[in-house]
Formats: sequence, structure tokens, C-alpha cells
Amino acid sequence: MAQPPLDPTRMRDQPALTSSRGLSWLVLGGLLTLIALGVLVPMAVLRMPPFAVPGTAAVVVAVLYLCMIIVRFATPPSRLRLALLAVDMLAIAFVTLLAVLLVAERATLT
Repeated sequence: MAQPPLDPTRMRDQPALTSSRGLSWLVLGGLLTLIALGVLVPMAVLRMPPFAVPGTAAVVVAVLYLCMIIVRFATPPSRLRLALLAVDMLAIAFVTLLAVLLVAERATLT
């Protein structure tokens, strides 16, 4: 059975998800990590309540980016590698957003 032709307008057929080598994911993940740490580290230094959340989130974000680097160099080139890099990047955004929302919610209570 013949494969249907790739349609670059479909989400699953985008070149970044099918043929990228992963470098663009590392660069964009690095930028997202810098932005996330630029928000989380000052919150941790200012000891914004809940006290452990910003610091813990900053450590988790750094570990997730380290995982992106490990995935990029330890996984053979395939859609799996690109999917893992995408999931890592989404996890960085999710952890940061959750931490900021928790701190903001606590700030509204005080």
C-alpha cells in the first residue's frame, strides 16, 4: 500500500517534526529556559511565597533542558527524538507557568 504524499500544512508533517536534526529545538529550548529562569530565579531570591515553589521550579526547568541536550545527542535521528524534544520543551513551559500561577495565586491571598 502506497504512502499518501506529505502535506506540509498538516501538523504532523511539518519539517520541524519530521526531518529536523534537533538543533533548532535546542536553541529555542535554550531561549525558553533563559526566559523561564529569568522569571523564576528572582522570585526565588525574593523568597516569594510559597517559598519552595520558584526555586524548585527553576531546578526542574534546568534539569529538563539538560534532558533535552541528552536526548539530542543520545537518541538516533528520528521522529522519536523530535517528539521527545518537543515534549521536553512543553514541560519547561508547563512547569514555569504552573510555578508562576502558584506564586501569583498566593500573592492575591495576602
